[in-house]
Amino acid sequence: MSAIIRLDIVLHETVATAYCDLVTRPTGAAVRHRVITVLRGLPDDNAELDFSEVGLMDFSCADEVVAKLLVETIGLRIPRLRLRGVRDHHAEAIQFALARYDLVIVAVLAASPEPMLLGSAPEDWRTAFRALTRLGRAPALPVAEVLAWPVDRTVDALHGLANHRCVVEHPDATFEPGAAA
Repeated sequence: MSAIIRLDIVLHETVATAYCDLVTRPTGAAVRHRVITVLRGLPDDNAELDFSEVGLMDFSCADEVVAKLLVETIGLRIPRLRLRGVRDHHAEAIQFALARYDLVIVAVLAASPEPMLLGSAPEDWRTAFRALTRLGRAPALPVAEVLAWPVDRTVDALHGLANHRCVVEHPDATFEPGAAA
């Protein structure tokens, strides 16, 4: 189960504007602070930032609302933070912002239900993530078999994804892309 945070609503609660555009660094910082407050009040649960009703988003807001937010959530008890309803122009700004910090996040684009990685992720992580998404919760061996990779290479990729909260590694040595993935 995921807590869904609609960024258009957060924007209207935070900044007096009639628009649903995330533009200017001060606006992004204000929205980020409000989202952090909401996240701190959540139980140990997954969270999704919903971009579905967000219009424009510039690079400075992507930096504030996604990249800096992701850094700030490291100390919170949120196993996974995902983005959803992301449009192509949002993805471009988010990709650029995350790459600057060497960060990665799971996103579901508005045009496709298939989750993907945005940010700075090695190709092995992206490939392993796609395979795990197709398989669902699985240990490394079936993922390695699907990819025709050595198990060590697969485990390295899955551990990288788990360390960046893109997948969850369970105590039984299985990996899961997420309930909504």
